[in-house]
Formats: sequence, C-alpha cells, structure tokens
Amino acid sequence: MPELGTDRLLLRRWQESDLEPWAAMNADPEVREHLGELLARAQSDAVVARMRADFDERGFGWWALEVRDTGEFIGRAGLDAVGEDMPFTGVDVGWRLKRSAWGHGYATEAALACLAFGFEALGLREVVASTTVNNLRSQAVMRRIGMTRDPADDFEDPSAPEGPLRPCVLYRIGRPGTIG
Repeated sequence: MPELGTDRLLLRRWQESDLEPWAAMNADPEVREHLGELLARAQSDAVVARMRADFDERGFGWWALEVRDTGEFIGRAGLDAVGEDMPFTGVDVGWRLKRSAWGHGYATEAALACLAFGFEALGLREVVASTTVNNLRSQAVMRRIGMTRDPADDFEDPSAPEGPLRPCVLYRIGRPGTIG
C-alpha cells in the first residue's frame, strides 16, 4: 500500500491506534449527517477491515488521514470503485474527517493527492464524486478540486432509505490533458 504525502498530511495504511478515533467519528451525528445511521464500534471496526482488504486486493482504496506535524488521526480519504448498484460507473474520490478537522482545507488537500494518484499511478481517465444534495460542504470541496456537475447526472441513491439521503449529486473530473 503506497503512502501519499502533502505539505500537511500523510495518507497511510490503517493502524490499530486509528480504530478508536475512527469509531468516535462514526458515532458522531454531525459527521454521519449525510451518511446515514451511526455505527457501533464493531461496525466501525468491520469497515476498517473491509477498507484494508479492498486496498490490498485492488492497490487503491481508503487511506487513514494523519496530520504530519502532530501525528493526529483526522479521518480518511481515498479512491473507491463505484458500487454496482449505482446508476453510474467508475472510481470515486472521497473523504471523511472528524469535526475538529473541518474548515482547515484538509479535505481539499487530501482529495487532490488522491486525484493525482488516480490519474498518475492508476492511469484513470476520469474520477467521480457523489454526495447528498444537502451536503454543501462536500460539494464545495468537489468544486475546489476542479470537479464539475451536470444536473442531468444527479440520481437517487438506491442504497439509501427514502428521505434526505436519497437525492444525490454527481461530480466528475477528467485526467489533465484528456478530452471527453
């Protein structure tokens, strides 16, 4: 599993010491507002196990996100294959940070590192990102990293229950130097 670095962040393999703060994030109603139900510790640990296995299998996935200067775990960022149940295909870029890390530009910085990895190391032609219609913070990050939205691509998330988590927006970005 390759590590990625930025001026302020390290995107690295998950460690046992990440499990507790990751579980705290998944039990935070504000962090989970646009994601669905809160996760119990066992569910949260199972997510990490899946992320580790997916990364080992594919060579890309979700990195643990750490602040370089302090070594503090602040969340995750990475690339993931779009689920088969979605109405679009490709590789998705995403991030999830604990609340105290919001508003510092970390999501943008980590997402840009993930895009560079996807385009340069994986040779992807396009990367997508999706979120709920109401998740304006994530949509702002998508725009800051150069992604664009065509409202014709907006969709209903088939895995979400009826309600505010179902209507979603889709953003896209192509590899620099490619057309179409």
